[in-house]
Amino acid sequence: MTPKSPYRIAVIGGDGIGPEVTHEALKVIAASGVQLDTTEFDLGADRYVRTGEVLSDETLEELRAYDAIVLGAVGPAIGDTTIPPGTLERGLLLKMRFGLDLYINMRPFTGVPGSLAAGCDFVVVRENTEGSYAGEGGVLRYGTPHEVATQGSVNTRFGVERCVRYAFRLAQRRPAKKLTLVHKTNVLTFAGDLWQRTVNDVAPEFADVAVDYNHIDAACIYMVENPARYDVIVTDNLFGDILTDLAGAVSGGIGFAASANLNPDRTGPSMFEPVHGAAHDIAGQNKANPLAAIVSSALMLEHLGEDDAAQKIFSAVREYADHSPQTDASTTAVGDAIAGKV
Repeated sequence: MTPKSPYRIAVIGGDGIGPEVTHEALKVIAASGVQLDTTEFDLGADRYVRTGEVLSDETLEELRAYDAIVLGAVGPAIGDTTIPPGTLERGLLLKMRFGLDLYINMRPFTGVPGSLAAGCDFVVVRENTEGSYAGEGGVLRYGTPHEVATQGSVNTRFGVERCVRYAFRLAQRRPAKKLTLVHKTNVLTFAGDLWQRTVNDVAPEFADVAVDYNHIDAACIYMVENPARYDVIVTDNLFGDILTDLAGAVSGGIGFAASANLNPDRTGPSMFEPVHGAAHDIAGQNKANPLAAIVSSALMLEHLGEDDAAQKIFSAVREYADHSPQTDASTTAVGDAIAGKV
């Protein structure tokens, strides 16, 4: 891809520590020399409490015009009951994923020294628009002793195959060239069978990629006991959500976990965000770890074709995480240190 600059970037700082870590990520990008033309969007829990609006169709259409989206974090403080559960998740995050066709959630993990995954380097590719999060289901006789609730998992050959192909292409570019499907084929015999058959059908096109399979419960054990066994993991929406939180924990903490919500077909902007939440309890105290947001910004640059700048940021973060003796550095101090190394 031919680099272009400046890039039009939509910035959703969001709630809690979101604006703080996003500020540091943009600071590091500026240090890399890549020029951004940023526009702030007021979205998240605070916006909903003030206006009752989550994400309008008009705002979603406006977001389509940008080259990429940077998201900090969204969500109310723990114990805040003013926002009904699922309001932000379905009305903002999932609406953007579905509306912008961000069908790949890609989360890389590199274990920091002292973590269970120290020295490991693996990626989880999660299908991002189907599965249990598609919203299929309903409730009967709500609030009665005879209430019935159903929640299905939507899996299409089209959706599964494009995710599987992305994961194979990614594995083919990596030194280990290994792909592991994670599912629960022995119990989820319809959805699991579709995933397994799709991997089996696509695999011959990538003869240089070794293919493995783990049940999700076994994968959780292996992730703790021997994370080095993994290179590229491909899995569905729900299992990917759970497994990547565990991967963040074994790799050094959720504060290091970055993610890319990708539209590989580039029919709309992709969105980049740290995995962690809004952490209202430390908001405004300059305590938040911005490394996940900074790595997410490097993933954005990589997606935009700014490979040299992205690699400089990845290297700077790696060097800082490997050698910095200070574990309680402030948010701004960490951002300054990474920017200085870039």
